[in-house]
Amino acid sequence: MEVRQEKPHGMEITERRRIRIRGVTQVGAFDEAEVFMVTVQGPLLLKGEGLHINQLNLDEGIVAVEGLIHAVQYLPEASTKTFKQKGKSIIGRLLK
Repeated sequence: MEVRQEKPHGMEITERRRIRIRGVTQVGAFDEAEVFMVTVQGPLLLKGEGLHINQLNLDEGIVAVEGLIHAVQYLPEASTKTFKQKGKSIIGRLLK
């Protein structure tokens, strides 16, 4: 797996209710149960309940999410292809 280092990567979780992630390059498929993003360290899946994106600044590589956080999982690089396919369906649903 190729590790990209354009931006520093890190995260801060507060009370399992807030997470701030740095080093994010893309955000795609998301709903109240999952947020899928790509970071400089690889694809990342955030799982929980009532999740919503509070802050999204891809120029600075920062994403902040609120809700009850159950899991933060790094995925294999191949998951990015699935993300792109899922992302299209999410965008399609938003534009309807």
